[in-house]
Amino acid sequence: MDLGIQNRVALVLASSKGLGKAVAIELAKEGAKVIICGTDEAALESTKAYIEVFAPNSVKSFVCDITDESQRKNLVEQSVKAFGAIEILVTNTGGPASGSFEQFSLDDWKHLYNLLFLSAVDIIQQVLPGMKEKGFGRILTISSVAVKQPADNLISSNAVRTSLLGLVKSLSNEVALHGITVNNLLPGYTNTNRLENLIHKNPKVIEVKDTIPMKRFGTPEEFAAAAAFLVSERASYITGQSLAVDGGWIKGH
Repeated sequence: MDLGIQNRVALVLASSKGLGKAVAIELAKEGAKVIICGTDEAALESTKAYIEVFAPNSVKSFVCDITDESQRKNLVEQSVKAFGAIEILVTNTGGPASGSFEQFSLDDWKHLYNLLFLSAVDIIQQVLPGMKEKGFGRILTISSVAVKQPADNLISSNAVRTSLLGLVKSLSNEVALHGITVNNLLPGYTNTNRLENLIHKNPKVIEVKDTIPMKRFGTPEEFAAAAAFLVSERASYITGQSLAVDGGWIKGH
C-alpha cells in the first residue's frame, strides 16, 4: 500500500531510540523527509546513520531537550530551515519515572506536566500555522495504554498523559476543515529499553505478559507501522481517535 507520504516533512520527537526511533525509521522507509531529535547525541547520530543507509539526504538530526522551551523553538526553526514546513508531527517523550504517589514532589509533577503535555502543546502551536497554509497536516501524539487502564506503579504516567486525550479530541474538531487530522497512539508493553528498565527495577513486570491475550510483548516495528498509517494520506478520514497498540491488554472497549 502506498501511504502517500513521499517527500512529506515529518518531525518525530524523542526519536534517537525506542518507539520514536522506530517511527522515524518507518516514515523514512515510506519516503518522508524526517527530522529526528533527542538528548543523547551518540544515539541520535547512530539513528541518523542507520536511516541514511536507505534514505540518503532525507534525514536531519538535532540535539534537543523538549522540556526546554527555547530548545523546542530552535528545533522547529531548524527543521523548517532544513526541509520546509512540517506536515507530519509525532510528539513523543521518554517514559516518566515509575513510583507511587508519595514518591513524587510538587516539583516532580510540574516537570512531568511540562515533559508529557506542555512540550506537545508548544510544538503543535508552532507547526499548526504551516499545516493550515498547506491544507494538509498530520498530528500524532504518543502516550500510553495507561490513559485508559492505569498501570501499577506508574501513577505519573497514568495521571498526566490523560490530558493528551482531551487535547487530541478537542483539537481534531477545531482543525478538521483544514485537512489536518489529530490522533493519539497508545503503546502497550513493547520491547524497548524502557520496558527492560522497568523489568530490572521490578522483575514482576515480566508477569504482565500473561495478562496480554497474545501472550507476548509488542515490537517497536509493529507500533511504528500503526503510526505510519495514521499520519498517511490513506488515513485522511480518521481523526480524534486514540488507538491502542497493545495486543489486547486493555480490558475495556
